[in-house]
Amino acid sequence: MTKSGMPPKIALAVFVAALGYFVDAYDIMLFSIIRTKSLLGIGVAASDVFGLGVELLNWQLIGLLLGGIFWGILGDKRGRLSVLFGSILLYSIANIANGFVDSVEAYRWLRFLAGIGLAGELGAGITLVSEIMSKESRGWGTTIIATTGVTGVAVAWLVGQLFDWRISFFVGGGMGLVLLVMRLGVFESGMFKELLDKPVERGNFFSLFTSRKKATLYFSFVLAALPVWYVAGVLMTFSPEIGQAFGLSPLPAAGQSIFFAYLGLTAGDFVSGSLSQLFKNRKKVIFSFLVLNSLMIIAFHLWAGLSLKVFYGFCFGLGFSAGYWAVGIVSLTEQFGTNIRATVTTTAPNFVRGSAVLLTLAFKGLTPGWGALGATAWIGSGVLMIAFLALRNLKETYGTDLDYTEPV
Repeated sequence: MTKSGMPPKIALAVFVAALGYFVDAYDIMLFSIIRTKSLLGIGVAASDVFGLGVELLNWQLIGLLLGGIFWGILGDKRGRLSVLFGSILLYSIANIANGFVDSVEAYRWLRFLAGIGLAGELGAGITLVSEIMSKESRGWGTTIIATTGVTGVAVAWLVGQLFDWRISFFVGGGMGLVLLVMRLGVFESGMFKELLDKPVERGNFFSLFTSRKKATLYFSFVLAALPVWYVAGVLMTFSPEIGQAFGLSPLPAAGQSIFFAYLGLTAGDFVSGSLSQLFKNRKKVIFSFLVLNSLMIIAFHLWAGLSLKVFYGFCFGLGFSAGYWAVGIVSLTEQFGTNIRATVTTTAPNFVRGSAVLLTLAFKGLTPGWGALGATAWIGSGVLMIAFLALRNLKETYGTDLDYTEPV
């Protein structure tokens, strides 16, 4: 037993899954942080940086969506470990190659491949840890994964500030290869091994939509988590435009806004995960953080323009209030049977991430008529209303026995 009370093999699985999410978070925000430097570095004209940056980000998000489906199905058909090894290997190769790009075309395809690679990290890790830990303690494992993982964004910001953009990609790929070696000591989920001897279909993604109950549970998580990526994908990404609307000078930097928001998200994930364990309730904790998120969004629109320090303080607060991400994912994992669990836990978070495309398009479409602050207010009101309604459909799952299968 470790000092934390976890058997060493389980502790290793939690630690390795946490580092997997760390690398995931590092890369997802790294491109946003070094976008301008890297595109200028390969000869893109300054006037084209914004448009090409959005295009490359969308290619990465498309990779995440397609990769989520691929790795999710593979995780239920071939095992959780197959995803943990395959996804990080593809990501590492793509990121190291990304450090050598000298054209937009190569950059586009490598962002797409990196997105596919990263798509399996969080879902497979959460699924594995949830299945090997006891039903009473699995929430602590996922809290450790989330809290450790999102600090990868802070490290991405620091590396992006201190080193050349090519080095930043090499660091990400190198971390992935180190993680690949560390995973050699991780063991497969016993629940999945037992499933191999049962005559049940595994990893049928489309079976999620053959039952109204399963489809409702699946999409309810996606919709309930929208505010998390509204904060990251709209308020933080477009913080310079929002700061300009407030009349701030100097303007907020998107990279620094993201840095403070993810520090807040780290703290929020730790607090929400701990509370869900202490009070033995997932749904009430998610509801409480949604209420806090609503209040923070209102306060942000009223007072974030007082000064740059206040603005960054609100970035931290918004991140903290969006820190129900980890509790939401473990709750999702607990809603579905072993034969479809990896598919659900891997695809749904990536669909939430992919929603950033729609949210950013909404921001660009509403800004000409309503201004940056009006656009973010309307979008925020919409996603919060949707999230509260969606949360009603999710079941309370603390202490649920996961050793069962779903009819397909």
